[in-house]
Amino acid sequence: MIRGFSSKKSPKKCGIIINRIDILQYTVLCLVLLNSYKGTLAKEFNGNWQQQKEVVQEFYRRGGMPNLISKALSGKAITIGYIGGSITHSPERYQEQTTNYIKNIFPKSEVTAIVAGVPGTDADLGACRINDQLLVHNPDLIFVEFAVNGGFDAGVEGIVRQIWKNNPNTDICFIYCVTASQLKFYQNGTATPGIKRMEQIADHYQIPSVHMGLRPAKLVSEGKLIRKGDPDKEEKKVFSKDGTHPLRYGGDLYAESINRAMQMMVTSFDQFEGKPHVLSAPLIKNNWDKAKMLDPHEAAQFSNAWKKIVPSNHKFFKTQPFAQWFPYMLRAENPGDSFTIKFKGNMIGFFDLGGPEVGQLEVSLNGKPVQLKFERGGRYSVSDHGENVLNRFNKYCNNRYRAQYVVIETEEGTHTVTFTISKDKADKKDILKDNPVHIDRNPGKFDRTAIYIGKILLNGELVNF
Repeated sequence: MIRGFSSKKSPKKCGIIINRIDILQYTVLCLVLLNSYKGTLAKEFNGNWQQQKEVVQEFYRRGGMPNLISKALSGKAITIGYIGGSITHSPERYQEQTTNYIKNIFPKSEVTAIVAGVPGTDADLGACRINDQLLVHNPDLIFVEFAVNGGFDAGVEGIVRQIWKNNPNTDICFIYCVTASQLKFYQNGTATPGIKRMEQIADHYQIPSVHMGLRPAKLVSEGKLIRKGDPDKEEKKVFSKDGTHPLRYGGDLYAESINRAMQMMVTSFDQFEGKPHVLSAPLIKNNWDKAKMLDPHEAAQFSNAWKKIVPSNHKFFKTQPFAQWFPYMLRAENPGDSFTIKFKGNMIGFFDLGGPEVGQLEVSLNGKPVQLKFERGGRYSVSDHGENVLNRFNKYCNNRYRAQYVVIETEEGTHTVTFTISKDKADKKDILKDNPVHIDRNPGKFDRTAIYIGKILLNGELVNF
């Protein structure tokens, strides 16, 4: 099915001179051109691709980027925002090349890029941090990249609604990355379940979207690209070395797809198109449009043992990315040390630091201990069949410090939640059984129960104690 690529081209822009042609003749001509385009598209993506049930096109225009294009074509400075996970975090995986393409498309405009990529995170944390990390800069366009990490629906819609509540003139574009194994979805003529869900949100709000994995999938099918491998050992180009993150060439392919989409929109641009976006009724009732992240002392009451650390001044932390995210952190490590938050909403959590010495937390909700069931990424739900402790140590904390997060979904309402450092320790030796070098070398550092809190996360509002 062909949809989403509508453009308002005048006869002059189409390269057709029309003097006395009536509306009916012009309509017939457009239908002929559209049919020709559909035939070309079918040839482009059929080839050796078998058993296709649908056709996914690279770019769906929908409402386009009218405000960005109008501003840039007038020579005004523009700001581009990127929000996503690790693929967005690293420049060479698409965002550096994309910014350069945008500079070439709009040579008269000064282009500034603001990058808010946090590795290993989904749109749940994205909805909490978008205000602090992007909206304060009032960008003209925001690329949203979360599909490869799941594309948490309520978080994605919360991001959209927060953007347009902040500034209805900000344009949005969904961009879809895939893992090496997920390329097979495009090879079979469809998209991943996560991408399909994001497309429903894109349809609802008329947000343009780019299937950046479509071109790599086609090259794999044609035998011109290896989906996963070592580029030093392969004669052909390699998309990804680890199966998740594109190499520089894979990032080039991603950025080229965005460039093609933007070139199409500029070519079909109508100078009168620029206008505020209309915020439709919510698609998801409990979307995260009130998600936020707050400084620890602003949002919670901490017991006396917690000590303040400023990452930008810390010898181990100052060179790490989280030094940019956390103006300060609070640290404690004795069992019984705690912090408490009172809020009205349906989610509570924190943005913290993982590392060799981190421990576990016990959680109480409205005065009662609760068990937590792991859902996905950093998301948990309250359950009678969950875990009694929230373990902040994992295999990625082996020999380094890393930003990580927890969000706990609750019933809508007013809640008091307390997190307490547990005396029970995780079996770190078992967690690191495949790579025990560092824990064997320095067991004392791992045999601790420290917790680092960088931000408090919630979907709702704080309530005074």
